[in-house]
Amino acid sequence: MKTWLTAALATASMAAALGAHAQAADPLKAAVAADHRSVGNVARDVYRHPYETLSFFGIKPTDTVVELAPGGGWYTEILAPYLREQGQLYAADGGSARFKAKMESLGVYGKVRITAFDPAKGLLDIAPPGSADAVLTFRNVHNWMGQDKAQDVFNAAFKALKPGGVLGVEEHRLPAARTQDPKAPSGYVQEAAVIRFAEAAGFKLAGKSEVNANPKDTADHENGVWALPPTYTNKDKERAKYQAIGESDRMTLKFVKP
Repeated sequence: MKTWLTAALATASMAAALGAHAQAADPLKAAVAADHRSVGNVARDVYRHPYETLSFFGIKPTDTVVELAPGGGWYTEILAPYLREQGQLYAADGGSARFKAKMESLGVYGKVRITAFDPAKGLLDIAPPGSADAVLTFRNVHNWMGQDKAQDVFNAAFKALKPGGVLGVEEHRLPAARTQDPKAPSGYVQEAAVIRFAEAAGFKLAGKSEVNANPKDTADHENGVWALPPTYTNKDKERAKYQAIGESDRMTLKFVKP
């Protein structure tokens, strides 16, 4: 029994060491697995696939990256430590008190530069022109469409990027067969609409990924995408149905500035 226990402990220790080595060899995996990430945010990895998404966008630890409208800082928790030593993260934020409080809470955010970003007010200087390797946005395009400012934002992203720079877009996906409301009140947007905004700004579509797809999502819920988790805007009404669907079906698109 003692011999078996010793062998089991040795195997567990070796597995832990190999896991730590793998994370050290892959700093993005280490950032996703970092202890400072909130428990609630980690629980959503199953829907948001941060490692796969950022890998698809090609984000490197040496990059200068702009995160547009970071909200509560879900992706910032990963990007800030990943870029801290060799790169630079610009958080283009509209002055959210929640986001500011997060940035002041832990040392990993110490090098994040916050830039004023409020499309409705014309604040679009997200980073110095031609300075960024990548501009990223996660589930924000519908908001800008509601303000009639989506094209302005895509133009600002193009301006901030270096030639060859990447625009990464994740957004709730409206089926192509459905009619797109220009204001996107449901929170869902057609891929074709996002591609039009990007191409009008000067970008070229470089790739699509289905890593954030969810075929269970029919995109026709009462009160839009917010009926789904984690918002559950309809509260207990059909909650079990929405819980079974999970988070929304999402496009994940990569564009390049020529």
